[in-house]
Amino acid sequence: MPKYIDRTKKYYAELGYTAYKWASFSKVPFIALNAPLENMKLTLITTAARVTPTGGDQGLGATYNANAKFFNVFTVPTTPIPDLRISHLSYDRDHCLADDPNTWLPINALLHADEQAIIGSLADEVICLPTNRSQRATIEQDCPAVVDHCQRLNTDVVLLVPT
Repeated sequence: MPKYIDRTKKYYAELGYTAYKWASFSKVPFIALNAPLENMKLTLITTAARVTPTGGDQGLGATYNANAKFFNVFTVPTTPIPDLRISHLSYDRDHCLADDPNTWLPINALLHADEQAIIGSLADEVICLPTNRSQRATIEQDCPAVVDHCQRLNTDVVLLVPT
């Protein structure tokens, strides 16, 4: 079976698209931690989505469902643990059951890390980041929204859980 990137290139070529230019950044805007993790507030960022009542099957292991996609960054409280799903994402459904929400929303593990003083604290909200497949939308719209939410939440460090 061809690798994911090769399959993706072939798929889009068959649809008539020009070759995709993969995003790359020579200057990555990440920095080393300036304090121990146990003193920092961590914010979880996920690509999971709210359940859309009229969006069709969004259950665990659902087939791909474009009706469940979202296009703007939003936040939800971390408690109670939100019901976020991944049916709107393209992932390898042949090899992944997607039956454990803890894989895309590890709030329980982060709450345990908080209790064990591995992290200073978990932010009160999860940031949900869309996967619009547009570098322009991601850079010009989504990233500034994520930064605004991180600043509002007094975030020191983030954990990005893409699915």
